Amino acid sequence: MITMVKVGLIGCGLQGWRRARAVREHGDRLVVVADIDEEKGKALADEMRCEASTTWEDVVANKDIEMVIVCAPNHLHVPMSVAALENGKHVLCEKPLGRNPEEARKILDTAKKSGKLLKCGFNLRHHPGISQVRKWFDEGVIGELSFLRCRYGTCGRSGYEREWRANLEIAGGGELLDQGIHVLDLFRWFAGGFSQAVGFTATTYWDVAPLEDNAFALLRTAKGQVATMHVSWSQWKNLFSFEVFGKEGYTIVEGLGESYGVERAILGRRSFSDPFKEEVIDFRGEDCSWREEWREFVSAIKENREPMGNSSDGLEALKLVYAIYESNRKKSVINL
Repeated sequence: MITMVKVGLIGCGLQGWRRARAVREHGDRLVVVADIDEEKGKALADEMRCEASTTWEDVVANKDIEMVIVCAPNHLHVPMSVAALENGKHVLCEKPLGRNPEEARKILDTAKKSGKLLKCGFNLRHHPGISQVRKWFDEGVIGELSFLRCRYGTCGRSGYEREWRANLEIAGGGELLDQGIHVLDLFRWFAGGFSQAVGFTATTYWDVAPLEDNAFALLRTAKGQVATMHVSWSQWKNLFSFEVFGKEGYTIVEGLGESYGVERAILGRRSFSDPFKEEVIDFRGEDCSWREEWREFVSAIKENREPMGNSSDGLEALKLVYAIYESNRKKSVINL
C-alpha cells in the first residue's frame, strides 16, 4: 500500500511548477527535480525543499522515488519516459506522449513490459466545469449524444514564434498538437471512437511554418455523431467553449478560470413551448485540475487499475491529430 508517494520531476517550467504544487497539496513528497537551467531547477527545489539536478538521468535512476513526472519539451518525452519505466517508476507524462503515434507506442510498449502505470497529462478532464458536464451526461440528463463542438484558443505572447513550441523538430506539431490534443481527448471521452476525420490547418499570423497556428476539424462516429473543433494561437483573447448536445438538452463549459474567464457549467433542456432557461454553475478559486488529476493517478496506483486519461487515451488522441494532418495534406476525408 502506497501512503506518501515519493516523486521525481523533470522540467521546471510553468507545467513543472503546477505539477509540483499538486504533489505537495496532495501530501506527497518531491525528492528531486531536474532542469538543464540550473536556476530554474534550484528555484523549484528551494520551494519544494528537495534536491535539484541539471541531469534528468539523476531523476529516473533515483532509487528513493516511485513516480516520475515528465514536463520537458515533446522531443524528450520518449527517452525520459522509457528510462523511468525501465527503472521501475510509474510515469505521468505531459501531453502529447510523443511527437507522433510511433513515439507514443514506444512508451506504451515499455510500460507494458515494465508492469508500471503510464498516464498522459490530460488535466482538462479534471476541471470542475468539465467534471460537472460529464456528470450530467452520465446521468442521462441531455439524452443520447447528438453532436459536440469546441473552440479553444490563446492570444499568444510576444516572441511566441521563437519558443520551442514553434520548432518542428522539438514540438512535432503546432497548435493542433498543443491545445488541440486536449480537445480531441475530450471528444473521445464523450463520444468514444471516431470513424472519419477531415481537417484543415493554417498558418495565419505567427512565423512558425510549416507548423500551424490554427486548426479546424470535423470528426464523425460510426453512429453519425459529429464533433467540430477550432483551436487557435491567434484567438487574441483566450477562449474555451466546450458544448455537448443531446436529444433532450445540452451542456456547455465556458472558461477555464484565470485568463480564460470564470469557469462555468451550463445545462439547458429541450422544450418547444416553455421559456428558455438554463441552470448555471460558476466555479471560483484556483485551478484545481492539476491536484485532482494527480489524486486520481495516485488512486489508480493504489487500486492497481488504469487511470483516467491513460496511456491508450494519449495514443488514440495523438492518432486523431495525425489523421487531421493527413486530411489536410491529402485534401480528403480520412477513414479511421
